[in-house]
Amino acid sequence: MRLIALAAASALTLAACSRGEEPAPAAPAPEPAPVLAGVNLGQPVRALGTEPFWSVELTGTEMVYTTPEPPEQRAPQPKPVVQGTTATYEAKTAAGATLSVTLVATECSDGMSDRTYPLTAMVRVGETSLNGCAASSAAIMSTGETGPVVETAQPPA
Repeated sequence: MRLIALAAASALTLAACSRGEEPAPAAPAPEPAPVLAGVNLGQPVRALGTEPFWSVELTGTEMVYTTPEPPEQRAPQPKPVVQGTTATYEAKTAAGATLSVTLVATECSDGMSDRTYPLTAMVRVGETSLNGCAASSAAIMSTGETGPVVETAQPPA
């Protein structure tokens, strides 16, 4: 019975080909996420700074700016515009403010700890400009309070 079903399926396939029908093209493979200084930008990234304390979490779907003082600001996360060793994200928050995050592949020290990060971060929220450091969220969470924040190999997004 299986042999008959297989033969029938083959005959239908051949008949479709003889009528000039082509199989649907395969979907293109997704573009690999950019990597800056070993940081896979397809994975969550955190930028942070001191005096004043602030952070921006790039989750993959949104950018979340927080400070000790509420409210946090959220904006959709666009694909980064990458030029050489720089990646820039820019979007509007729900309140209408521009949230811009620029990551540069240069080593950075936060100025308060002995930590060093693989990326320098420049953030603009409305009219406020901030400077700090960045790395993948996973690397920041897995590194101690001193020394370099080291990126581990992560699969592309």
